[in-house]
Amino acid sequence: MREVNELINVDDPAWPLLLQELSGTGVPVEVLPGDPETGRASLLQLQVSARSNLGGIVLNCGGMLVDSGWLRIFGSPSGADAEGLPGLAEINAMPATFDPAWLSGAGLVVAHDVLGGVFTLNGGNPRQAGRPGEPGEILYFAPDALGWQALGAGHSAWLSWILSGGLQEFYEDLRWDGWRDEVSVLNGRQGLSFFPPLWSAEARQDLSAASRRPVPMAELLSLSRNSCLQFDGADPGFLGVV
Repeated sequence: MREVNELINVDDPAWPLLLQELSGTGVPVEVLPGDPETGRASLLQLQVSARSNLGGIVLNCGGMLVDSGWLRIFGSPSGADAEGLPGLAEINAMPATFDPAWLSGAGLVVAHDVLGGVFTLNGGNPRQAGRPGEPGEILYFAPDALGWQALGAGHSAWLSWILSGGLQEFYEDLRWDGWRDEVSVLNGRQGLSFFPPLWSAEARQDLSAASRRPVPMAELLSLSRNSCLQFDGADPGFLGVV
């Protein structure tokens, strides 16, 4: 096990380079203030260093709101806010104090989107967990398809893809006129519920005609899990705690 100072005091920390990348992107990104103590504790529990983008985000900020909050990338937020963006530690149910026996299981949840989609960093044995992709690869749980898909990139490459505008094409069929106005007023623990649901034939034919309402993100994640179990009996597994 590496001690926290060993994880933090590295020669080539990722955060300064990530800040440069953020300053040069045309994608709207709000970097939230972080809590240093929570960041250090999370880094220790994860056993990742500040040399990685994941470690840099967890240590230095409270998370990132991309595209007016459409995508929420988790960090270590300051303070306890019932409506604010949850932290990576909370989302992944990390122990309150360091536990060397704790593992992230099938994968580490690193981001949610406003639709209830989940971005996860694959664990060490995806096949055993019933998930696609390779260890350390980013997966996406798609609420419109009710299943996981491998994105073919690790965490750093995934983040660069986001900052280069990759979300625009990725969500091309899942955005409607005026989506930004609807998304921007949600708090960090809300998402949008659709009726008919995103996975239905009706929503696929005309998404803009579907009704939408803000709901707790926990409700969206529970609905996706229950739908998976109802339709094919396949449990998607851990989607995060909100």
